[in-house]
Amino acid sequence: MTILEKYNRYLSEPSLSDEFREQLLNMSDEEINDCFYKELEFGTAGMRGLLGPGSNRLNIYVIRKATVGFAKFLLAKFGSRAKQNGVVISHDNRLFSREFAVETARTLSSYGIKAYLFDALRPTPELSYAVRKMKAVGGVMITASHNPKEYNGYKVYDKNGCQLLPNDIVGLVDIINNLGFELNVKRGKDPNPGQILILDEYIDENYRMNVRKIQINKNLDKTDFKIVFTPQHGTAYENGMHLLKHLKYNVIPVKEQCSPDPYFSNTKSPNPENPEAYELALIYAKENEADLVLCTDPDGDRIGIAYLDSHGNYQLSTGNETGALLINYIFSQRKANGTLSSNGVLFNTIVTGDLGAKIARSYGVSVESLLTGFKYIGSRIHYYSKTKEKTFEFGYEESYGYLISSFVRDKDSLQAMVMISEMVNYYRLQGKRLDQVLDELSKIYGYHADIQYSIFFKGQQGQETMKEIMAHLHESPLTEIAGKKVITVEDYLYLSRISGDQEEFIENLPSTDAVKYYLEDGTSIAIRPSGTEPKCKFYYGAVSKISKQEAIDEIKRVHQSVLDTLKIEQ
Repeated sequence: MTILEKYNRYLSEPSLSDEFREQLLNMSDEEINDCFYKELEFGTAGMRGLLGPGSNRLNIYVIRKATVGFAKFLLAKFGSRAKQNGVVISHDNRLFSREFAVETARTLSSYGIKAYLFDALRPTPELSYAVRKMKAVGGVMITASHNPKEYNGYKVYDKNGCQLLPNDIVGLVDIINNLGFELNVKRGKDPNPGQILILDEYIDENYRMNVRKIQINKNLDKTDFKIVFTPQHGTAYENGMHLLKHLKYNVIPVKEQCSPDPYFSNTKSPNPENPEAYELALIYAKENEADLVLCTDPDGDRIGIAYLDSHGNYQLSTGNETGALLINYIFSQRKANGTLSSNGVLFNTIVTGDLGAKIARSYGVSVESLLTGFKYIGSRIHYYSKTKEKTFEFGYEESYGYLISSFVRDKDSLQAMVMISEMVNYYRLQGKRLDQVLDELSKIYGYHADIQYSIFFKGQQGQETMKEIMAHLHESPLTEIAGKKVITVEDYLYLSRISGDQEEFIENLPSTDAVKYYLEDGTSIAIRPSGTEPKCKFYYGAVSKISKQEAIDEIKRVHQSVLDTLKIEQ
C-alpha cells in the first residue's frame, strides 16, 4: 500500500477515534509521510513510538497487530504450553496504557492463550518477576519508560522474565510483518479462548519480600536519616513507599509527583538522567534536611539519586558514579562477611564507564561487557544459572539501571533504592558522604568522567543521514581524533577488534550497529544509533590523575573533534 492508501484507509476505519480522525484531517503532507512511511520498529527496548494514527505511530491497531504476531510466535515455539502457562501483562501510567494492556490480554485470549493481567499499573521489574513466578511463557509491558508524555511502548519478555533477544525478535518481527496492514489484522477465533486472570497484591508482596532479602547490613541505625522519594508520576510509588517504610526509613514522598498522571503534570522531566527531574524533590530535600533523594522513572526500572555532600550541598550522581559506588559497597561488605563468590561476575555494557569495572576486578570479580540493553545482562545471568561457571554479583548500565539480585531479569529501581539507601546510611554513620567516598575511589583508580551526547536525526531524511554516518564509521574507521592516535577500534557490526595490525573476533556478542574507539591517552568513544528514538548516541569516557574537571574538559574537546570530523552540526 502507498502512503496515501494507508492514510485513506485509516480515515475510513469505523472504529477510529474522533481524536485520531481530527489529527489525520489536519496533518500536513510531511506529517502524513512521517506517520505512514514505515512500520514502527522493535529496538533495544521493544517497540516505542509517538502516540497517534498511522503505521509509524503507536495505537490500538499497531498493538493488536504486534500481539497477534506474539501469539503466533508463542504458539509456534511452545504449542499447547503457551495456552496453558500464559503471558503476564503489565503497564505504566501513560496515555492509553491500560487500554493497550487490555487489548493485549484480549488478543492473546482470542488465540487460546491464558493472560495474567495486573489489576492496575505495576513497575517493569515486577512484571519480569511475575513471568517467572507464574511460570508463564512470556510477558508484555506497556511503557515508554522515561520518554515524554507523547510516547508509549510495548516491551516483550521471554519465559525467563528477560526481554527478547535479537534472534527471537527477528523471528517475531518476521511474523508481524507478514500480517500485513494493521487495520486488516483481527483477533483470533480460537473456540476455547484463554482465561484472563487478574493479578493483585499477592504478587506485590512476594516481589517485595525478595527485594527485602538483598539487604546486607540490616540493623543499621536509621535515626535522623531522611529520604525524599519521587516516582515521577509513575509505577514505583506503591512498592517504593511500602519497602522504605517496612525497612523503617524516614521517607518523605514528593506528593505532587506521586499520582499516576499520564501528563506528568508536576515534573519538568520524568527521566532521572535529566537534572530537571529533581527540581521539586530537591526543594523537599532542603526543606527537610534530607540525606538522600531517590528518583525513579515512570516504569520503575531505572533510578537516579541526589545526595547531601560533605559541604552541605546536594549533588546529582551519574549512572556510572552510582554504579561504581554500589559495586564498591556491595563487594566490600560481601567480602567482609564471606559471601562474595570466588567465581563472581559483574555485567556492564560496552558504553558503561570504566571505574566500576576497575573496582570489581580489585575484588577478584570478573567483568563482562555486553551490548546496550538489559536483556543481554538478563540472558547472561540465565546462562550462568545453568552452567554454574560463574556467579552473578551485580549488573548495571550507565543509563541508571541496576540489578542486585537475579530473581528479576531486568533492571530494578526497587532493589536499587533499598541498596542505595543502605549504602548512604552506612557511610553516614561512618561520618562520610558519597562525594568523600567517590574521592577516595578516585585517588586509587583515577578521576573518571563519562558523558553521553545525543544528536537527533528526525524524519525519513534524518534517518538516512544517520545510516550514512554509521556506514562511514564501519567502512572507514577513524585513525585520529583530536590529535590523538586511535589505538583500538571495536566494530560491533562486524564483531572485530583491530589494534594496529592485529585483528581479532569479539566473542559472546551478537552483531549490532555500533563502534567504539580507544585513544592513546585512555579516552574512549562509543557511537551507536538509538534503538527506540531517532537519534545517535555518543558515549565518552576519560580519566585524569588530577581532577574530574580535567577529564570533563578533555571529553568536550574530543566530542567537538568528532562532530567536526563527521560534519555533524548541532
